[in-house]
Amino acid sequence: MSAIWICGVDEAGRGPLVGSVVAGAVILDPLQPILGLKDSKKLSPTRRESLYAEIMLKAKAWGIGEASSTEIDEINILQASMLAMQRAVEDLVRRFGQWPDKALIDGNRCPQLPIAAEAIVKGDTKEPAISAASILAKVTRDRQMQSLHELYPQYGFAQHMGYPTEVHFAALKQHGACHEHRKTFSPVRTVLEGSAK
Repeated sequence: MSAIWICGVDEAGRGPLVGSVVAGAVILDPLQPILGLKDSKKLSPTRRESLYAEIMLKAKAWGIGEASSTEIDEINILQASMLAMQRAVEDLVRRFGQWPDKALIDGNRCPQLPIAAEAIVKGDTKEPAISAASILAKVTRDRQMQSLHELYPQYGFAQHMGYPTEVHFAALKQHGACHEHRKTFSPVRTVLEGSAK
């Protein structure tokens, strides 16, 4: 009998005001266990990076997908998150050569997939494959924010990762929005409307 492949899926970056929403998809290899998998938000950046490398090395398959800030503005953050998850699973399939038998999705709804899918609230604390997916998504997005910081150092992206902090609000008011800001998000829209007057 052939093995049953379960894929964990999670996203990072729904709350920030800038950049893509990024999703990870992971099938863990039972013969190569990875110790210390948990919700990426509960890990230090250093630990996340080391687990990221280990997942890339030991997972049976993995994939990463994203939806851009432009897509977020066009279809809304919820639909963009679903799209990023769908793309992450499709990326995994390209690398793995076949569809997994089932996808476990962090949260309370599932993206459209041609396989069985189950939404698990707080799944990143319950299912190691979802935890692994959350780590891939978070590290990938954090690296993108570091790159954005180099392009736009005035916003302090490396410090707050695009989240709505006092520092970020102050920079938005002073410098306006950059190309990668999510224009439909209320704090960004307020600044843009103010500058248009």
